Amino acid sequence: MQYCKLGKTDLKISVVGFGGIPIIRLDTNEAVKVLRHALDKGITFYDTANMYRDSEDKIGQAFAGLRTRVVLATKTTKRDAAGFVDQLDTSLRALKTDYIDLYQFHQVAKEAEWEAISSPGGALEAAVHAKKQGKIRHLGVSSHSLPMALKLVKTGLFETIQFPFNFIEDAACDELLAVAQELNVGFLAMKPFGGGVIDNSAVAFKFLRQYPWAIPIPGYDSFQTVNDIVAIYEQPNVVTTQDLAVMDEFRARLGRQFCRRCEYCLPCPNGVLINQAMMYPVLAKRMSPKVALEFSQKTMESVLQCTECGDCLTRCPYELDIPKILRSYYELYQQHQCEVGGRSQ
Repeated sequence: MQYCKLGKTDLKISVVGFGGIPIIRLDTNEAVKVLRHALDKGITFYDTANMYRDSEDKIGQAFAGLRTRVVLATKTTKRDAAGFVDQLDTSLRALKTDYIDLYQFHQVAKEAEWEAISSPGGALEAAVHAKKQGKIRHLGVSSHSLPMALKLVKTGLFETIQFPFNFIEDAACDELLAVAQELNVGFLAMKPFGGGVIDNSAVAFKFLRQYPWAIPIPGYDSFQTVNDIVAIYEQPNVVTTQDLAVMDEFRARLGRQFCRRCEYCLPCPNGVLINQAMMYPVLAKRMSPKVALEFSQKTMESVLQCTECGDCLTRCPYELDIPKILRSYYELYQQHQCEVGGRSQ
């Protein structure tokens, strides 16, 4: 594993990190094993968030007694000073540490959010104080909005920016990467697999490794996923015309309006399994409609519980019309039922 300095911070980290969402699907013992295996393989940067259910707790248990060997990053959704302090202390307890290497304002995408954070009594005041106390070593921010990400980087207040970056979502190439480099702001590339829709890890990382100053933070849920990605980084990076063709095929098939499985829409108050249902077309293509029907029946029937209350719409960072998309996917599911049923007669 190779290591690099993260932007203007004094943090030396592995050139590929560990995203903390997938371990919420594992029981604690298995999550701890995967996390420690990643450290054994040389991964030293671990990114999570207070809102990622028990991810912080699992990371805290995994690295108890190993704190100096890892760089821990987490995030807060709070915009006010009091809420910030409370969530920071919660994260410190869960991670079993008295300081966080990189603390980030989570998903700042709208002007009103930034105004709340930066106004008197806002979370930024509390962050500055927490740095003086030594509870935070460095301050960063994450966003899914390109205009807002550019604005935040240019403030000079943040040492890192976390933004979606993969060969489908490559808007950062236009300006954000260059500005971050110029200002020596560390760039953390979230969603290297487009939220799970890119199933070719070799090609995904061939694209990303063309931008060595962008540090990918893929999620892992097994020893094998750790081994596969570490193995990619042990080889020279060569992008072939065939690789470019594969990227183009993914772009043509997915377009821009697709679910990245960030899970911000969850939980649904009516019990709709949104995250799984939004992946139905991908599963049907990979598995064949017949297998997808068997695999997804419970998931797709939950779509009927959608009341279009709009709760998910307020939380989707990509502003997807989730109820409308779910309806179209349920229609596809019904179409596959008819096709498979017709063939079996």
